Amino acid sequence: MPNIVVLVKRVPDTNARIVVSGDRVDLSAVKWVISPYDEFAIETALQHKEAAGGSVTALTLGPAAADKVLKDAKAIGVDEITRVWDDSWGELDSNGIQSALADAIGQIGGEVVYCGKTAADTGAGSTGPGIAERLGWASVSNVSDVAFDGGIIATAPAEGGAAKVAVSGNAVITCDKGS
Repeated sequence: MPNIVVLVKRVPDTNARIVVSGDRVDLSAVKWVISPYDEFAIETALQHKEAAGGSVTALTLGPAAADKVLKDAKAIGVDEITRVWDDSWGELDSNGIQSALADAIGQIGGEVVYCGKTAADTGAGSTGPGIAERLGWASVSNVSDVAFDGGIIATAPAEGGAAKVAVSGNAVITCDKGS
């Protein structure tokens, strides 16, 4: 039974009104939520658990304020929640974030990782592939549909349509809006 990890990121609500105070964005009144694509990842991870058993751990990197998104993930149905943070990480770049998350996934004993294709705040889309590279795992990006039949069969965009990619073993899957 797989040990499934789903990454969740705390981002400003995409419907929030942004206020600028002086030369800075004032985030004091902003509602913080799970990044929308990470919600697709949670749903896919839960489908994987339903099909193959195992457990789902939601993992986030951030200070104590990020606990809310973990509690929200728990309310949606994940089994365990984990937050990793060190006060020296306040200015981590994407490489540092990917390394810290890859280390945490290794400590959790994750076998499959799901995450959103991109975060609502940065739009970079590098976290999933970067973690897969660091772990030496397979990576399938922008997945819109997943089936579980002795492994993972992911549907991802390809030139001229969509491709079905069969994945066995450890993998990082980035999720897009889909079925």
